[in-house]
Amino acid sequence: MSKPKRSWLDGPQIPAQFDQGQPSRWPGEALGLPKEGPGSLASVMRRACGVAIDWAICLGFAYLIHAFTGALGGVSTIVYMLFIILGIVSVTLFARTPGQALLGMGVARIDVPSARVGFWRACARTVGTALIFPAVLVDADGRGIHDRATGTSTVRG
Repeated sequence: MSKPKRSWLDGPQIPAQFDQGQPSRWPGEALGLPKEGPGSLASVMRRACGVAIDWAICLGFAYLIHAFTGALGGVSTIVYMLFIILGIVSVTLFARTPGQALLGMGVARIDVPSARVGFWRACARTVGTALIFPAVLVDADGRGIHDRATGTSTVRG
């Protein structure tokens, strides 16, 4: 049986981290995550909406800050700085950003699910997303490259 044809619209086909050559029946199966419900991997669309909410929050605060001082640069620079700060602080303290919380998601470690994400993972994950890895590049498990690099995953619940 031949492989189905793929087009450039299908995006990159990045293998999952723990699939060992066998495709999973659902995203996150190889990670021990359920197929649906709490603890399952959040979809790319849900995560993108969470990022949009976080960005809108940062945009509102950036306009407020820029109204009082121009020392930090323009609104776009302030939004970017606030987005990085929001990601690091909120994931460290609450294991989720405000946008993720509104949409019922959070960040969890995959090596020790009951352990906190911690400052350094939150920092590497946020800076990696903001400066290096596009968050829409996902592997076969549906994890972003920034999650894979830090041993985390964005899960529902």
